[in-house]
Amino acid sequence: MSIVVSVPGSALLNTYQALPGPLPQGVEFVKWDLTSPPPRDRFDIVVPPYMGGIAVLAALEGVHAELVQSQSIGYDGVASVLPAGFVFANAASVHETSTAELALALMLAKQRGIPDFVRAAERGEWAPERLASLADRRVLIVGYGGVGKAIEARLAGFEVEITRVASRARDEGDLHIHGIDELPALLPRADIVVVGTPLTDATRHLVDDEFLSALPDGALVVNVARGAVADTDAVLKHATEGRLRFALDVTDPEPLPQGHPLFALPNVLISPHVGGASSAMMPRMARLLRRQIERMLAGEPPLNVVLRT
Repeated sequence: MSIVVSVPGSALLNTYQALPGPLPQGVEFVKWDLTSPPPRDRFDIVVPPYMGGIAVLAALEGVHAELVQSQSIGYDGVASVLPAGFVFANAASVHETSTAELALALMLAKQRGIPDFVRAAERGEWAPERLASLADRRVLIVGYGGVGKAIEARLAGFEVEITRVASRARDEGDLHIHGIDELPALLPRADIVVVGTPLTDATRHLVDDEFLSALPDGALVVNVARGAVADTDAVLKHATEGRLRFALDVTDPEPLPQGHPLFALPNVLISPHVGGASSAMMPRMARLLRRQIERMLAGEPPLNVVLRT
């Protein structure tokens, strides 16, 4: 059996070919970034580009593919763009490491005042300040999937108290995960809230005025999920009032327009949606692609299927 795999460019292909160990035989790779007419009408696996949004998926109209393997974890909006008849898999296992690293970096930066120290240094000022540690904080992780669990793992050495929240309450071994319906009772105790939920109809504007109003003074909200999980007007209101602090890797709209008032607020730290954009991404994406190829060659179902259109 042989299969045909389209990849968007050389980076993924080169990383795949450099993976250690024997690679599957009988695989033909074709470069196609979905911005030009399809080079053929049939593929076994199509890997769309990582950046540039989901609109390019419309290029699959009239193309047959056994699997569309995304390079992103999130798949909000895909069902409205992807033509009928496709199996779509997300990139679970690829971005959790980098996203969790960034979430931790944002927490530490805000807790220990790094942005303020940088601003003071740019002014040539020595500006010491004693601030709240990350240690001893009560951290509420909202979204206890792969990213949430990766964040928890990286918080293990920081002596924090962690509360976990998912779409529904459940127990995983000795761990209790609260349901999202319990947030009104959990938010008033949180020093730090890390949001890592997927964007769905249920989570759109989850972080709204009511959510933010329930938090105690000085709480920090870290969003590494999707921008629209938070209501930007509510975030701006609470940030402007100065009662809460924010560290945002994602915004709505995105990119945040030049001159947006959130940029100017000292209690807001913004990174430009780079949670998954690190050197850790491509090797993990290549390993996921190899697993999908191996499973297809073995007649096994693909991993990470999240949609069938």
